[in-house]
Amino acid sequence: MSSGPYLLEPMSPRDFPQVLRLWRSTEGIGLTESDSRPNLAAYLKRNPGMSFVARHGRHIVGAVLCGHDGRRGYLHHLAVGEPHRRKGLGKGLVNTCLGRLARCGILKCNIFLYADNAEGEAFWTHSGWTKRTDLRLLQKPVKLRL
Repeated sequence: MSSGPYLLEPMSPRDFPQVLRLWRSTEGIGLTESDSRPNLAAYLKRNPGMSFVARHGRHIVGAVLCGHDGRRGYLHHLAVGEPHRRKGLGKGLVNTCLGRLARCGILKCNIFLYADNAEGEAFWTHSGWTKRTDLRLLQKPVKLRL
């Protein structure tokens, strides 16, 4: 998939060094132990062809994780490098993911934002996403018992 001087293609494990560098340098992206290379590789394996990168030449300048649980889709860590923003890359990455979700019969997609990420919230609401004020996110670590 080409978008002018940019190429959108499925993310692969060989992309992880550049993708992680992009995510670490992007304000509003929070990485955790779930974002280790082995965990990302497992996510891509469980959700083949759903996550994408945007390339400008040999450099990855945009990335997004996408997957589903069979009922709802999820986007994680959408990022576009500062010099490449406002050129439609974020929208292109998101729409590509939504197209893949639609082909899997997924009717709705969710995202998670930090509450203080005003720039991210502006992007998503401008793109037609609706803020759910009736829900709260709760989380608990899962501890393996061996």
